[in-house]
Parts: sequence; structure tokens; C-alpha cells
Amino acid sequence: MSSPLPLGPQVLQYDELAEADRIGRWMVDTLARRLHRRGLVVAISGGIDSSVCAALAVRALGPNKVFGLLLPERDSSDFSTRRGQVLAEHLGIAHELFDIAPALEGLGCYRQRDAAIRRVFPAYSEGWRNKIVIAGGTQRGINYFKLVVAEPGGTQHEERLPLKEYLQIVAATNFKQRVRKTMDYFHADRLNYAVVGTPNRLEYDQGFFVKVGDGAADLKPIAHLYKTQVYAMARALGLPADICNATPTTDTYTLPQGQDEFYFALPYAQMDLALWALNHGVGAAELGAALGMDATAAQRVYDDIAAKRRAAAYLHAGAETVPEY
Repeated sequence: MSSPLPLGPQVLQYDELAEADRIGRWMVDTLARRLHRRGLVVAISGGIDSSVCAALAVRALGPNKVFGLLLPERDSSDFSTRRGQVLAEHLGIAHELFDIAPALEGLGCYRQRDAAIRRVFPAYSEGWRNKIVIAGGTQRGINYFKLVVAEPGGTQHEERLPLKEYLQIVAATNFKQRVRKTMDYFHADRLNYAVVGTPNRLEYDQGFFVKVGDGAADLKPIAHLYKTQVYAMARALGLPADICNATPTTDTYTLPQGQDEFYFALPYAQMDLALWALNHGVGAAELGAALGMDATAAQRVYDDIAAKRRAAAYLHAGAETVPEY
């Protein structure tokens, strides 16, 4: 099946302000009729997704019914925090900056992560930096992860991560999203507000979130928008240029890390196009032509999307209960 339009960025174009109005009406109705809450809490990371969610909330409810949270920790980028503060001031919302590093220290986040890293790189110590990168899924194989570390002088080393160490590092870093969500719900309870979740369609579909962490929310206003469309929405809503031009990062590890390095098979604009094409029944050959790759490589992208959807089913699932007789 072919796409109704030539496959390219134009298939993701839409009327941003009309969609902002539709989302706003949905927010108001959801709060009043289903959630019975007075306003919205948005955790602001300084990235494009949370910024657009906060702006949409203010557009729908006004600044007096939106509360922003900036929740940095030891590994957060100062630049991200500054962008978050600029956004909160731009939107005119009440907000709080709260450093979650002491809580993470008490829970063992950094200690557990570093212990796993040292099992791969025994010399790893204070002043070193780290990140995890994905490999394999689009090169005729299954996904696997590599650990990259950098000495204080800048020399980098990388090794394929054994499963045990990978799971421990990820489990430890997931504390960050879960502690942040605890703070979201503290303020939501305090104010009788609801919590906004900020995943875009790519993240929501592919499971790029932490269960009972950033995946937990009362409403998710941009989970139907591709990342490309979120950037377009930010520009249409007149958000600050630094936010509109921000490169997507995880802001989780101490080395700079793009989302495509950590999780996605391709940079977000190409991943958006691939996901749209798969959702609309476009064949691998047509996708390959649009992305500048052969049909076999494009099919591997489709296969990688399918594999991540299978893994994401657990993240989306609610708790299982015993069936009634």
C-alpha cells in the first residue's frame, strides 16, 4: 500500500493552532468531567515535549491553574534547568525548583549505578562520565547496549554491556523518573490538581518512558503528536527560540546523549516518518526511498519498531487481577 501523498515531511504537516484549541477543549473537559481536579501540574525539563505540554495547559486553563516543577539532579544539564526557568517565566506560571539529588543519593541511585559500571570498567571513579548507547537493531541483529565511559581527561572507552550490568544501570537511573513523579503527585495532591504526562507519539508508541515514572500521569495531551509535530506546535505557540531549537536528549547520563543513541533506531525526524509510514501501511521500499536507504534496511527499521512495541506492552499494562468466577 502506498501513502496518499509522496512520503516526506509534508505528511506530518497540520494546523497547529486548530489542534492546540482542540487539545485545550479536551483538557478542560477531562479535568471537569472525568478527573474532577482544579488545575494541572507539569514537570518542566527544559525539553520540547514538557514545554509544549505546559504551554498547552496555560492556553487551555490560564497561568493561574498551572503549576510547574523543575526537578534537576546531580547529572542534569544546567542548560536544561535554565531553559525550564525561562519557560516558566515566559508562561507566567507558579513554579518550584527542587533538587532531587539528595533523595536519589539516599535511595542508592548513584551508588548502584556506579557499582555496575565498575564491574565493566574497574577504573571508573569520581570525575568519570558515562552513557549507554543502543546498537544492533537495524544492522541485521537484535538490539544490544554498549556502555561508554570517559576519563576526566576526556579519553573514552566502550564495551558491550552484559545483561546483568545493563539491567542494574537502568534500574538505578529509573529512580530519577520515579522520584520526579513522586514530587509531581505531592504537588497535585496539595493543590487538588492533575498531573500532565509529556510523551510524544514516538515515545508513547515505542515505550520510551519509565513505568510508574514519567509514564505515570492523569492525562497525556501530546501522545498523538509525532515529535516533528511537537516542534511545529512549539513554534506556533511562540515558545522561546532556545526551546524550539533544542536537540532531544535524555538528560539522564553524565555524557551528552541523544535519544537516537539511547533508544531509537534513527534521528527523530526519520523515526517520525518511519512510524507514520508503518501506521499507514506504506511498504518498506517506499520508506527506504524517502529515507535514502534500500528496502532491506527500511524493513529492519519496521522490524525494530515492532520489537519495541512488543516490549512496550508491559510498560503500558495496568496491574493484573484475578478473574472473577
